[in-house]
Amino acid sequence: MAARALRRLPVLALCLVACCLCSGNNAAAAGKKMVGVYELRKGDFSIKVTNWGATLMSVILPDSKGNLADVVLGYDTVAEYVVRSHANSSPVSVSFRPTNSQRFPSCTSCDVITQNGTAYFGGLIGRVANRIAGARFTLDGKAYRLYPNDGKNSLHGGHRGFSKVIWTVKQHVGGGDSPYITLYYHSFDGEQGFPGDLDVHVTYQLSSRYVLSVRMNSTTRGRKATPVNLAHHAYWNLGGHGSGAVLGETVQLFASRYTPVANATLIPTGAVEPVAGTPYDFRAPARLGARMAALLRRGGRGVTGYDTNYVVDDGGRRGAEASSASFLRRVARVKDGASGRAMELWADQPGVQFYTANGLAGIRGKGGKVYGRYGALCLETQGFPDAVNHPNFPSQIVRPGQVYKHDMVFKFSF
Repeated sequence: MAARALRRLPVLALCLVACCLCSGNNAAAAGKKMVGVYELRKGDFSIKVTNWGATLMSVILPDSKGNLADVVLGYDTVAEYVVRSHANSSPVSVSFRPTNSQRFPSCTSCDVITQNGTAYFGGLIGRVANRIAGARFTLDGKAYRLYPNDGKNSLHGGHRGFSKVIWTVKQHVGGGDSPYITLYYHSFDGEQGFPGDLDVHVTYQLSSRYVLSVRMNSTTRGRKATPVNLAHHAYWNLGGHGSGAVLGETVQLFASRYTPVANATLIPTGAVEPVAGTPYDFRAPARLGARMAALLRRGGRGVTGYDTNYVVDDGGRRGAEASSASFLRRVARVKDGASGRAMELWADQPGVQFYTANGLAGIRGKGGKVYGRYGALCLETQGFPDAVNHPNFPSQIVRPGQVYKHDMVFKFSF
């Protein structure tokens, strides 16, 4: 499929040439959504975001010697995010509507028949992140069937989830003391099989020096309840996005329990088990490669690395306060010894999916760098996978009048 995607690149090039012949006035008259790249900068700390999939394209910050590097995997251009396809995808027509910030000419007629790939580099995942068993669930006595895009299961919202649609830029302040961008998407009733209209917002903000905040919220329209589980799918490599495997990085997860899965499907069994005495135990800082070796020795069908939902500890809170999503818990800390960079993640969700990029294999990314297996790690705070089919898991149902919120804070040091 990679070769097939590359064969489409000349078509894309022709589209961009055609763009040069189109006028900005025609684009405005068409009234269509535009795709752009937007930068937030605070000194030597900067990020880039595109409204294609509300995707985080880059995070640039210094190391212990002051050398700058981009620490998230991805592509150089928005076009590549759209063009990179996968075997399970169904074609979707995407119009490139570049904004001035992207420095592409406007166009009203350039369509490319393809869509984003399985890596989900930096995407905003929804309506329901992670897997739903059998691509089905029952809510308020009604059975719903979803689009199956992971065998018989639904993954990350279906074949065209929130990371594969064009969002609307509501506000963008690129500089100053606290630069930010807010994006909006309306998900219609029945999209990918999910019930109810849903309004979704995400804000990326450089809230203080070397701190990136990601704030997500959603509300339903009308009378239908719906499951919501938004997640952010950045691939982190603190040594730099093309620096190779992250097995030498030190990882600490503030989680004493995890949700075991059936290895072949990665669907939770419904149990919640302690990590103590298992290769899943990162309560104390551990070198990822050493712990990975223990995991692979333990084996199991389909196990090639970590792709595991951890239950985030309550941080010493008790009772209703501990189960509330209104306060931030410390989730994880990662340190790269070679660069000196460290990242600490705080969030307000009950779970975090720890994924070690087991599926990456020869993907050509930014600057021509080739990303391979274990070339990054993901820390996706979330509700538990397949919660709609496990009543003992924290509920993800949002009812009319309720507001879903999900806040993440990444604190970097070096």
